[in-house]
Amino acid sequence: MTPTPIRARVLLVEDDPSQARLYQQAFPECRFTWVRRASEAVAALESEPPEVILLDHILEGGETGLAVLPALKRLAAHVPVIVVSGTLAIAEQIHALSGPQSAHYVIEKPVDLDVLESTLATALRDCGLGEAVAALRSLERAELIESGERERLFTERLARQHELAKQLRGSTSKPNLSQLAQEFAVDRRSIRRDLQDLVSRGQLPPEILGRDDEV
Repeated sequence: MTPTPIRARVLLVEDDPSQARLYQQAFPECRFTWVRRASEAVAALESEPPEVILLDHILEGGETGLAVLPALKRLAAHVPVIVVSGTLAIAEQIHALSGPQSAHYVIEKPVDLDVLESTLATALRDCGLGEAVAALRSLERAELIESGERERLFTERLARQHELAKQLRGSTSKPNLSQLAQEFAVDRRSIRRDLQDLVSRGQLPPEILGRDDEV
């Protein structure tokens, strides 16, 4: 188990109430949005994008997770998806992990909670926004997109916010703005603005901000 509890907004697509309770009890610091059907998952995703999607394969009404996966990725390509299933054959697992609308991970049932926790931590740390930053920097290096001052500042800010989210995800106390400003070579105002963005997107808890910084 990781020493810091995982805090994240999780869209849980799972038709089994006992399995949903298992996840909620195992990760009490996470904010779960629990739905049982694929159509409900799409609606929930449109309402409030999560930081990670936990997707069961066999759902209510004969629906399947792999069938709804492309729709979820079209709506939120930056959100990592973890498929959980006890019925997928090897070929189906490979299919789930292949192509532009694929999942990041497949975990078999019965779920090993230590494995799930490690996978969630890795997905939150390295996937999603982290991949977007890496892709932008790669495109800039290859000169496939403009790399003017505005574009460079956007990429830097996105990268900085991703690093801040990784550093502060498990904390609820106000960080040292001066120390962070020095670490990232920006002024305190930039760090404060980054933290406000992260709180407004739900990536960090409001407690991370002082009284004067509330959004």
